[in-house]
Amino acid sequence: MAEPKWEDLQKDCLVNILTIVGTESLLYDIPFVCKSWYRAGLDPSCWKIINFQEFVHQPPLTDEYLKLIINRSRGNATSFMLPTSCPDEVLRYLADESHKWKNLELLKIERPCIHNMEKILKEISLHCKNFCHLEIDNIPIIHNEEASAIVTFLPNIRYLHLRHGIIDQKSLKIILQGCKKLVHLDVRDSLSFECDDQILELASHITNFQHVISEPSCVDYWFHYVVSKLSCVDYKWYTQRNLLND
Repeated sequence: MAEPKWEDLQKDCLVNILTIVGTESLLYDIPFVCKSWYRAGLDPSCWKIINFQEFVHQPPLTDEYLKLIINRSRGNATSFMLPTSCPDEVLRYLADESHKWKNLELLKIERPCIHNMEKILKEISLHCKNFCHLEIDNIPIIHNEEASAIVTFLPNIRYLHLRHGIIDQKSLKIILQGCKKLVHLDVRDSLSFECDDQILELASHITNFQHVISEPSCVDYWFHYVVSKLSCVDYKWYTQRNLLND
């Protein structure tokens, strides 16, 4: 009796296996095994978690290619972890098409354009009722406007990461006072706020509040990185608050 072949595996069983292999393998490995694996890899169930940040060698991804991959979930996606410096066009597309992602729970973005954030959060609040986890890494500045947008559109957020940016004292207080259901807040390696007794008191309801600088060198590194990303308007705002030292 011949041994069973992988390509003869029932599709439902194969799809269950492919749901855990990761986005990179679904794109660059699975389609080239055989026709049955290629067809199974197109099943929307395989694309519930779309993670571009797991790529070992991330190739240049065009706007249209990113949109094509995002759409493979056909509205079933629960998590989007977008590539570093995700194009603004793709962020706008996510916001415009958010009515499709009714099961979305997690969004992770690195180095986003802050001018797109309010629209994205507004659309998520309207269409993604299960959304509970937002990660924004390397955002240049969180103004009061961005903090207020988080509170207004995601008041029930449970997991919030705002690492490697500039968050002033007032903006952090807005988030702590407005997002009462937070269980995890990560603002490590961010600049411009002091974690004083008032901040700690406002954060006392949060089970896991992470706010320390991981390494002393991070301060200097992120200072220069963030300033390099500021527009003229942001730079003026920044200097007016005495955050730059001669």
